[in-house]
Amino acid sequence: MAAGPQRLDFGKAQLLISRTVTVAFLGFVAALFAGTGTVMSWVQDPASDTELRAAYSGAPVTWPRPELAEGAVFTEFAPLPPIPVQTDNPTTPEKVALGRRLFEDPKLSHSGQIACASCHEAELGFADNVRTSFGHDRQRGRRNAQSVATAAWMPILFWDGRADSLEAQSLHPLVDPLEMAGQLDTVEARIAAERDYAPLFAAAFGEERVTLQRISQALAAFQRSLKPRSARWGRFVGGDVNALNAQELRGLHLFRTRARCASCHSGPLLSDGRFHNIGLTYYGRELEDLGRYRITGQAADVGRFRTPSLLGVGRTGPWMHNGVFADLRGVVNFYSAGGAHPRRRPDQADDPLFPVTDPLLEPVDLTRQEREDLVAFLEAL
Repeated sequence: MAAGPQRLDFGKAQLLISRTVTVAFLGFVAALFAGTGTVMSWVQDPASDTELRAAYSGAPVTWPRPELAEGAVFTEFAPLPPIPVQTDNPTTPEKVALGRRLFEDPKLSHSGQIACASCHEAELGFADNVRTSFGHDRQRGRRNAQSVATAAWMPILFWDGRADSLEAQSLHPLVDPLEMAGQLDTVEARIAAERDYAPLFAAAFGEERVTLQRISQALAAFQRSLKPRSARWGRFVGGDVNALNAQELRGLHLFRTRARCASCHSGPLLSDGRFHNIGLTYYGRELEDLGRYRITGQAADVGRFRTPSLLGVGRTGPWMHNGVFADLRGVVNFYSAGGAHPRRRPDQADDPLFPVTDPLLEPVDLTRQEREDLVAFLEAL
């Protein structure tokens, strides 16, 4: 902890916290402030691994205060909450079973060879471990397949945010010409023609009739049944102070403080759910991707992409919306340098759509050891 005691004022009462404050007392203070939204900060720069572990021994609201870029929106770290209940499509075991079958069925694609699971494999963290996914006729898309293991908690989906529910999201890949390249009426007819689906639809919906709405509801229900694989981070944020080793704990502290990762990655999902331009738009080049702009038509959204969850991030590479980084060290190096800041060419001098890198990204110049510590923490997620 920082040298000397720290004094906290609560009206007339004063509470003296010493260097040797116990884990039990930190837990008491965490309970005292639970639910208030208050971010407590006992120490800003612990001097040793022992002091660092003491600083992180309570609930997240007692952890060292995050250091954020100006304009960042922060939510305190926490365990994943219960999956939001969908009153218009309640999840049932029968619906999940049907959704799983559909998720793994290539009959949903035009060629009959590509399934949802082709790009979202359970063994690969429900991603596919390639830079950008291959779709119909081996066409390669422009974007990396995100894991759907945390999709149930996401209020808006896809890198560009084009869907506001899993029901809506489920149908997009079926008709995308670079993905499954199907037609919705054909998909409906093809599934209806498969007699072994009849009892599954009857169990899930009370009758055998196949409709696109029911297909999308079943696919959504299956995805809502998913969650990130249990990891040491889940135990740590849930109160197991020894779940992270010393290096991973140093990485967590950097993540929240000097590295400023928490400016965009916070809350239970380690995502602010917002859209940011980190400079990888390739504007005006062959690999150009305008991101959120394609949905909103707003110039400020050129090159912006939704912040992904980092839960399970060690298993879902390559990383970034275009899969440009094959190693987490490359990701950390990129952010340590402040991201990318493309410059206008002469012919782009007056281009109103030229993308501007998010001001949240600034160089933090991490040392080599700090970068290694940060990677260790990310892998522990």
